[in-house]
Amino acid sequence: MNIILQASLQTLNKSEVILKQLCNTQLCDATVSPYYSSIGTHLRHILDFYDCILKGAPNNMVDLTARSRNKRVEEDCHEALNYLKKIIDHLKAFQFNETQLIRVVDDLGTGKIEIPYTYGALLSQANSHTIHHYAIINYIFDRLHIKINDSDFGFNPSTPKESLINK
Repeated sequence: MNIILQASLQTLNKSEVILKQLCNTQLCDATVSPYYSSIGTHLRHILDFYDCILKGAPNNMVDLTARSRNKRVEEDCHEALNYLKKIIDHLKAFQFNETQLIRVVDDLGTGKIEIPYTYGALLSQANSHTIHHYAIINYIFDRLHIKINDSDFGFNPSTPKESLINK
């Protein structure tokens, strides 16, 4: 299996660990300022990003603005786990050439644009994007006084371990 896919799967597996530790009330709690987003909205957003990649792969055209935004995934741990399993299963079977060019549609703030990518770059971005959202989720955990059993959750693998110890 490709190293980029292995990294993504390793990162996504953290979603299963946290979903199994949460109840639905915690998943959809949007009381933390300043953004008032929930753990569920961030997890759904992460999974939607991968879903866009997988749906667009057959045509080598990925539209990151065409997310499914299934509200049930944001509110129900069981639904979120099912969506996660679907994404992981599809990623495990995903065959690609990491240097193959694809077209990606995104909105960077000025409207939709088409950007040339490679599958390797897009999957690498998806993994980094996931870790970024895990950091936000970790902030929400802290404010909601939710403890999880993963001391490096939300930290980029390149973060020096001594930084994790001193937190």
